[in-house]
Amino acid sequence: MGIRTAPRGTVLVSGASIAGPAVAFWLHRYGFAVTVVEKSTGLRSGGYPIDVRGTAVEVARRMHILPRLREAHVESRRVTFLEADGGEAAVVHPQAVVGGVEGHDVEVPRGDLTDVLYGAVRDDVEFVFDDSIDALAEHGHGVDVTFRSGVQRSFDLVVGADGLHSHTRELVFGPEQRFHRYLGYCFAVFTMPNTFGLSHEVLLWNAPGRAAALYAVGDSSELHAFLNFARPEPPHEALRDAEAQRDLVAATFAGDGWEIPAMVAAMGRANDPFFDSVSQIRMPAWSSGRVALVGDAAYAPSFLTGQGSSLALVGAYMLAGSLAAHRDHTAAFAAYERDTRGFVELNQAQVGEGDAALFPTTADALEKRNARLRGLTALPPRTGRPAHTALTLPPEQGPPRRGADPHGGGDDRDGRALGGRAR
Repeated sequence: MGIRTAPRGTVLVSGASIAGPAVAFWLHRYGFAVTVVEKSTGLRSGGYPIDVRGTAVEVARRMHILPRLREAHVESRRVTFLEADGGEAAVVHPQAVVGGVEGHDVEVPRGDLTDVLYGAVRDDVEFVFDDSIDALAEHGHGVDVTFRSGVQRSFDLVVGADGLHSHTRELVFGPEQRFHRYLGYCFAVFTMPNTFGLSHEVLLWNAPGRAAALYAVGDSSELHAFLNFARPEPPHEALRDAEAQRDLVAATFAGDGWEIPAMVAAMGRANDPFFDSVSQIRMPAWSSGRVALVGDAAYAPSFLTGQGSSLALVGAYMLAGSLAAHRDHTAAFAAYERDTRGFVELNQAQVGEGDAALFPTTADALEKRNARLRGLTALPPRTGRPAHTALTLPPEQGPPRRGADPHGGGDDRDGRALGGRAR
């Protein structure tokens, strides 16, 4: 009878959007047995376009998904900035706005990225949909997890990849308010019919403290619509009340011209509106005991940086690689944070530059921004922002070492520590 090689340990990953499947991919590659739990009934399709830039492109290449992403690449050709009366203020190349590199970075519909990531790992790890973590109880040899469904299982480690409003983070680290950094804006995104004849382009309208965008992905009959406005404090009363959100948006944009009335009306009819504050997550530590966070759950940079997906992919690679390189999870989590935090913080700091300047709150600042835009070319820039490539990825870890022990004891447990079973 041959020698049975035990998995390196069991890991529960909460969240099946971007960071979750990405970290599951690399953990499986390094010999861990992985379960991904997702509160939705399935993958979330559709969604606005998102970027994979800089170092994250190399992560996608190492995952062998880059060709698929290039096939799904959104070829936006121009961004037209509009004055409050709808008159043209400037026309620039999209990469000049977001700081990307033409021919290297990719922009894809969010649903396409999640589909590609899921397809890369679905046959190798366990996915549990329509369930979520309800309670965590850590002990010396693992974490006992109670799910919303009532099922109880045990895992060696838990990874929270469940987004800006992470429930895993709340269970382990405390209320979101401790780590939430409000950036002074609220936004709504939704789809609406493309009755404007737009193709491969973005129209971005501004008035002081308010902005609206219509985003045409290819020649689609639908547009991604976006409404953004400045507000001194986040509207806590509206964050979980769809009707209050619609009322707030309607009141904020009342009296505005161009296509704003049609957009506000379309939001009221849309079946996919999403409303939130523009925020970052800033944490002094990304792990506690046997639980670690990755992606927006640990360090959401906000859409103002355009780096959320890229940080999720890079963070997933770095976390899994650290767990593969260290026999002890405490040392692995410390290495993950030590080697990744500088890159994260540099990208979070981009909120004061670039994209944040797209939404001036005063008439003077808006005119200065428009003057800067008129000085840009409609040709793509030759280089991207240094923050996007500020981290050089370490090499992939080699094949899993027999006998590596996530408990830190170094013995070959021959599978006895797997837990990971309903009980």
